[in-house]
This record gives sequence, structure tokens and C-alpha cells, in this order.
Amino acid sequence: MTITAGRRRRAFSVGRIAGLIALMLAAVFALGPLLWAVTTSLRTPAQAFENPPQWIPWNPDFGNYAAVFEQVPIGQFFLNSMIVTVLIVVGQTITCTLSGYAFAMISFPGKNVIFGAFLATMMVPLQTIIIPVFLIIKSFGLTDSLASLIIPALGSAFGTFLMRQYFMQMPRELGEAARIDGATQFGVFWHVYARMAAPAISTLAILNFSGFWAEFYRPLIFLQSQSNFTLPLGLVGLQGNLGTGSISVVLAGVVLSMIPSVLLFIFAQRYFIAGVTAGSSR
Repeated sequence: MTITAGRRRRAFSVGRIAGLIALMLAAVFALGPLLWAVTTSLRTPAQAFENPPQWIPWNPDFGNYAAVFEQVPIGQFFLNSMIVTVLIVVGQTITCTLSGYAFAMISFPGKNVIFGAFLATMMVPLQTIIIPVFLIIKSFGLTDSLASLIIPALGSAFGTFLMRQYFMQMPRELGEAARIDGATQFGVFWHVYARMAAPAISTLAILNFSGFWAEFYRPLIFLQSQSNFTLPLGLVGLQGNLGTGSISVVLAGVVLSMIPSVLLFIFAQRYFIAGVTAGSSR
């Protein structure tokens, strides 16, 4: 028995060490491009193309970041992206949480058919419907405005699916007890289930923020005025540096655009992990 237990402990230790090594290698491959972008943004244009690359710039050149602010109105781009992203995140959080709760907890005719139609929209690429969406936006006179990005994104089939699956794990007895106490349908949702769904709501908000903050395709189609450009689209104005070899300036702009998403994940990763792993122990 003692020998068998010792072998199991050694096998567990070896397996754990191998797993840690695999995770460290995966982290290196995942963070390598990010590290290269950050370090290159701190080099001079001549140093940017050194081979092998200088991973640690001993004489960092912060002038590249100053050049970004001089060449493009990055403050305006940042404000536009923040307005669009925050309003979409708030809107989708509300609509997807309510619709997910309805599909999970409320019985009504055609519920499964309607939910199936919702899921079917997830299989349709955005590129195939962008022309009808653009025509609808144009008919409302919203082209070249931030509203053209916000309004079509206030609902989400993926968000509805995510919240529905989370609500379906919750005990229905809690809602029934609240109704016996006189709570309305919305009262049951708000005071009972919405509070329990905080991890899933946080996960949805983080995913939406990261996705829409970096969105490029729809702004490219809907926006024409530079004053309305979001950050990813506005940074295209730095591409002139590629012709002169100043890739460091371009990457400085890229690094600046990543800061909000990185900070959000750092401060909200506890809620994100809780939402992603919810139900794994069941």
C-alpha cells in the first residue's frame, strides 16, 4: 500500500510539473507577440528591424508615443471608442440578461422555435448581412454617426445563449418561493436570479468590451468623418509611418489601444473566471 501510494504521488508530481511546463510554454507563445509590440514601440525606427530583436530596450524611446498624439487625434478616437463600447456593453447586458432569463425561466408559445431562430443567426457571418444593415442604417439617417455602430449591436444571440444556459442551472424553487411571497415576474428576476447571475453578466460584459473595443469592420463601413472614427479605425492614419520604416510609431499606437482591455481584464479577471467556470463542478 505504501509503495503504491508513493508511486501515485511521484506520478502526480511528474504530471503536475509537465503541466506547468506546458502552460509556461503556452504563455511564452501567447505573450511573445505582445512583448515584441511593447518593446518595439520603445525602440528607434532603426532599432525596430534589428535581427535578432532587442527584447529589452535599454534606452527606451518614448518619443514614439508622443508622435502618435502629434500625427492623429487619438484622444478623440479614444473618446469615440469609449462611448460606443460602453453603450453597447450596457445595452447588451440588459437585453441579453432579460432575454436569457425569459428563454430559461418563462414558458410561452413558440419559445423553442424562437430560441432556435436566435441560434441560427449565430451561424450567419456579419459580412453577408452588412449591406442590408447599412441600408437600414441609411434609411434612418444614421450613417457616419456613432449611433450606426451602437444601435445594431444592442442585441446579441451569443449573449442570449450564454445567459440562458446560466439561468437554466439555477433552481426554479427560488423563483416559486418569491412568487408565493408576492413578487412579480420582474421582481423575481431582479431580486433573485439577476443577483445570482453576476458572474455570467460580468463575463458577458468583459467579452463584449474586448470585442467591440477592437472592432474594425463595422466602423470601416459605417463611418466616413475622421471626427467619428473609433480607435482601431483611427489608428490606420499611422500607416504612413510604414513607408518610412517607423514601425515603432505604429506599434506605439497599437499598445495605447490595448491598455483599456488589459486593465479591464486585470481588475475583472476574478469575475471572468467565475463566469467561465460556472457549472463545471456540477
